[in-house]
Amino acid sequence: MKRFALLLACLALPVSAADPAKDAAKPAINLDIGTPPVIVVKHALAQRTSRLVRFYEAGEIGLGKDGFIYLRDSAKFSLAKRQIAEKLIDAENEERKALIQALADSNHRRDAEPEIWELMRERWHKQWKSGWWLRDAEGKWSRKP
Repeated sequence: MKRFALLLACLALPVSAADPAKDAAKPAINLDIGTPPVIVVKHALAQRTSRLVRFYEAGEIGLGKDGFIYLRDSAKFSLAKRQIAEKLIDAENEERKALIQALADSNHRRDAEPEIWELMRERWHKQWKSGWWLRDAEGKWSRKP
């Protein structure tokens, strides 16, 4: 009878606040995961890159510290060319956001979006070619060495 009472007393105790699942090391983020949503977004980004390269090489648009693409000098553009560039930039930046979300979902780590942004910013910066323009956090432009 004492054992039964002890068992009931133990079962009535509150569960420890420490959750072993939360304390376990979180899995690493896989930026190269090949789930359908990630593949679709990466494909859209790759398709657009061929149209953006001419603007990158001309120094008309560049990569911001935050990982987004920006118009660098709108004075260089005719109205029609500026509209084309702005449309491409808007689509590119929306796809970059979608890629981050798809990577977070595919890695089952929606909480890791800031970490994924940082990893992708680093990757995009490394992929950026020498001579293309970069914008720092203060908005100042410089060429990548």
